[in-house]
Amino acid sequence: MKEKELILILDFYGQYNQLIARRVRECNVYSEVVPYDISIEKIKQKNPKGIIFTGGPASVYEENAPMCDKEIFNLGIPILGICYGMQLMTHFLGGKVQKADKREYGITHVNINNSSLLFDSFDKNNDFLMSHTDFVEKLPEGFVNIAATSHCPNAAMENKQKNLYGIQFHPEVNLSINGTKVIRNFLYNICKCTGDWTMSSFVEESVKNLKEKIGDKKALCALSGGVDSSVAAVLLNKAIGKNLTCIFVDHGLLRKNEADEVENVFRSQYDINLIRVNSQERFLNKLKNVSDPEKKRKIIGEEFIRVFEEEAKKIGTVDFLVQGTIYPDVIESGLGKGAVIKSHHNVGGLPDYVDFKEIIEPLRSLFKDEVRKTGLELGMPENLVYRQPFPGPGLAIRIIGDITEDKLNILKEADSIFREEIAKANLHKELNQYFAVLTNLKSVGVMGDERTYDYTIALRAVNTSDFMTATFSKIPYDILEKVSSRIVNEVKHVNRVVYDITSKPPATIEWE
Repeated sequence: MKEKELILILDFYGQYNQLIARRVRECNVYSEVVPYDISIEKIKQKNPKGIIFTGGPASVYEENAPMCDKEIFNLGIPILGICYGMQLMTHFLGGKVQKADKREYGITHVNINNSSLLFDSFDKNNDFLMSHTDFVEKLPEGFVNIAATSHCPNAAMENKQKNLYGIQFHPEVNLSINGTKVIRNFLYNICKCTGDWTMSSFVEESVKNLKEKIGDKKALCALSGGVDSSVAAVLLNKAIGKNLTCIFVDHGLLRKNEADEVENVFRSQYDINLIRVNSQERFLNKLKNVSDPEKKRKIIGEEFIRVFEEEAKKIGTVDFLVQGTIYPDVIESGLGKGAVIKSHHNVGGLPDYVDFKEIIEPLRSLFKDEVRKTGLELGMPENLVYRQPFPGPGLAIRIIGDITEDKLNILKEADSIFREEIAKANLHKELNQYFAVLTNLKSVGVMGDERTYDYTIALRAVNTSDFMTATFSKIPYDILEKVSSRIVNEVKHVNRVVYDITSKPPATIEWE
């Protein structure tokens, strides 16, 4: 199989960095995010068709500003610099960057030169998202201006001979009209990509590689019943068949009736070796009096591994542990030099010692929508592929503070009511994720002419295409009112319901 086309994305810590990778893949070209200081030798080994410099919060003229190896401009590989990336290119190649008199932030009118390959088929006037304090005052030698705004005379530049391009705006965000088209033009007009990245090719290549790697050895799959682990299980089943055993750990932190539903789906629809392990008491004991969300994740991650080890010993020799880790898990766990947003139980939460030869994460390079497409390629039913995302630590991170059996029961009932009413309103396909959170806040209420002092339930619903950014869902008030009324009346020890209207960023989708 021929080597797939690759676009390298050098990460300079910008808030939209991962969206760039998403947009490149939407154009059917594989992308990989790497640290900004990746060595020239590694770049050569990866043999990319093009390179993109991301945005970032630093100023290129600051002492500790992140810098790549200047030799990168001599590799003959097309480069697109976005925001800080454009400024860095300017700084390295002899131009001048300085602080702007007026900072640009938000949707900005941009006048472009549509004779440039980067802006092929564009109108001359366009709206893009700007987010910068510095700007390019003087272009490097050999570059020409190809865009401007009322406050930024050099909003884009090109050196056509060397295939070097810079843009001050952010084409990767949805707010930039036709932003993906800019990226597509870079990929196809400048990097000369053909677009060989598809889910069918991913499945074919993955099955082939898994067969070669695992052979006739045995593997255990950590099955939670969520989309990611389910797709990983079916992919492994296609590759190695009966040499795969799925371990489904019921840790007592799943949603109401969910454990039974998961077991039923995999026993009735797939010919997969499935072992259900009931460990509710074990996990609750480990989590007793633990309030810190990072500690919860670490504890749950380690207990998962210990359960797998115990089950593996009963089966015999097991060389591989399979997990449904996906790309956002890796990113948010801060692997590499990025900031830790939160540890994921199957990434940052792994214990130091794992009693398996190797951990296999076949979906590690995929975003959530790519995982769903992979599931459809594998012939999985839509109701399983489009199931609500659910974190590995389960309800443990939807209960703020310490976890008790009583709190779990409260949250399970409240969450069940919310999901039931969303389904009745036929909104379940429109909302990308929705759930209830048991806050650690108690407040005064009046029920039956008596004073109460009980918990507050928070409802959360978001719309998102990639789970890296999200906007809160505008659920009609009458539906929220019905959900609130039912929860307060049907769930004991709850006297207040609130609705979270925060987007991501600045918040994350989950509360912990």
